Amino acid sequence: MSALKVLSVASEVFPLVKTGGLADVAGALPAALAPNGVAVKTLMPGYPAVMKGLSGGTVLHQWPDLFGGPAKLIGGTAIDKNGRFDLLAIDAPHLYDRPGNPYLDPTGRDWPDNWKRFAAELKLR
Repeated sequence: MSALKVLSVASEVFPLVKTGGLADVAGALPAALAPNGVAVKTLMPGYPAVMKGLSGGTVLHQWPDLFGGPAKLIGGTAIDKNGRFDLLAIDAPHLYDRPGNPYLDPTGRDWPDNWKRFAAELKLR
């Protein structure tokens, strides 16, 4: 019997990036669903910590312009306490390689282009 394949899309995933409970749930999902025959692949922004934690990365697709700059979809794996999990990362430094946390700049203000940064996960085709 083949596994049901699910794409989980999240802005943060533990242990790579965590600001709150979303990261815990998104990080636990692949291991929690695996015993039920569900294969989860997680898609998230390519923040510096994500790109550093991604291993075996392969470029799956490239965009010359994704909301103002070039971007790549990288597929690989990351490691958590349950072992390896499948990860897709949007490598778009103009959107994600910034100081602060995923949502706020170093002064605690929302990034003014957050709508673009997180819409990029939805724009992928």
